[in-house]
Amino acid sequence: MAGNPRNGRPYRRLVDWLRAQRLPCWICGYDIGYELDARHPASFTLDHLVPLSRGGELLDQANARPAHRRCNSSRGNRTQSPTQRMPRSRNW
Repeated sequence: MAGNPRNGRPYRRLVDWLRAQRLPCWICGYDIGYELDARHPASFTLDHLVPLSRGGELLDQANARPAHRRCNSSRGNRTQSPTQRMPRSRNW
């Protein structure tokens, strides 16, 4: 039985590549706290433009986007283009 592909080197390289770019969240547009603990809601996570459950590729750089943990969780597996940003629940 194969292990979790998110624990492998190719996935870690993709995460490191995206983290090194220090881009803002592709969902809300605000800066990401790249130095924050991974459990913090404003910390960096790798999001997939086309969700994996809808046929998106796990290791495709073109499918990888930076997101806040909170934004990534609230988006779920919905498909959404970067121009159709999710409504903000708060004024930051």
